[in-house]
Amino acid sequence: MKKLSILLVLLLPALNLQAREVAGVDIEETVVVENQVLKLNGCGIRKKFFMNIYVGSLYAVNRVASLEKAVSDPGPKVIRMTFVYQKVAREKILDAFDKGFVNNTPELARSSETRKFLSLFTGDFMKGDTVDIELGTSGNVTVRHNGDELGDLESVELSRGILAIYLGDKPADKNLKEGMLDL
Repeated sequence: MKKLSILLVLLLPALNLQAREVAGVDIEETVVVENQVLKLNGCGIRKKFFMNIYVGSLYAVNRVASLEKAVSDPGPKVIRMTFVYQKVAREKILDAFDKGFVNNTPELARSSETRKFLSLFTGDFMKGDTVDIELGTSGNVTVRHNGDELGDLESVELSRGILAIYLGDKPADKNLKEGMLDL
């Protein structure tokens, strides 16, 4: 019995280091933004017409369980989209973001900030591509595609609007929202 207890104590840290897998995507437990370690808050699958489009992950310094907590939490956050569908046309992503802004932050939907944000997306997304939307502590929004920076904007309202697309009352995907907020 004592040997079994020792074995379990030794194996538990190794088990915690294993990556979580969702739809064939290994989900990192942490990411670093603004020299801070962000922990995986939750993840899920964005579906459209019963097809898996991407795995969405939310990272934060502190655990958040609602849009209100995410907005009021002062630490940086990252929304990561890892595409699992063969090819997602740029126009489809732009339409989805636009609809998300209209449904959750209509006052922001047609603003110059939103147009600048959407203009950062210049190409299609292929299976395996990763898009990170980094939401900094001062309201800066940085978008990366496969690690390459697409652009950087400064807007607290835009940062909140992006969170609302995923975590708001009318999220792009309710199951994805639940996954991002609940491990």
